Amino acid sequence: MDAVRIDKWLWAMRIFKTRSDAADACRNNKVLVNDAYTKPSRDVREGDVVTVKKMPVVYSYRVLELVSNRLPAKDVPAHCENITPQSELDKLNIPRQTVFVSRDRGTGRPTKKERREIDTLMDDLYDADETDL
Repeated sequence: MDAVRIDKWLWAMRIFKTRSDAADACRNNKVLVNDAYTKPSRDVREGDVVTVKKMPVVYSYRVLELVSNRLPAKDVPAHCENITPQSELDKLNIPRQTVFVSRDRGTGRPTKKERREIDTLMDDLYDADETDL
């Protein structure tokens, strides 16, 4: 095999869940091959560097072998090398600055007691931020 379509390769390497998701990412300029934006029909060859923008991280992969069929997850490292810099991967571990109180679906609006607890939590958070300044 000399070349494979980029959308098919992205799907086969499990970077995208479906081939149509991979094609949409190519059309929306979220995929670069050798630092050039690409169409879904572009061929990828061994040695090419594929860059995928998935917010908040920009992943980079080097093509080691070409495949056109979806692989089991354990076989993927034999066909592509993840060359994403550690600084990009660290973006996944950045703590969120916003406070989100999770509630089970269908429980309705917070009760008066829950609302007071949320307000207390928010006040404590804002007071801590002001002391850091």
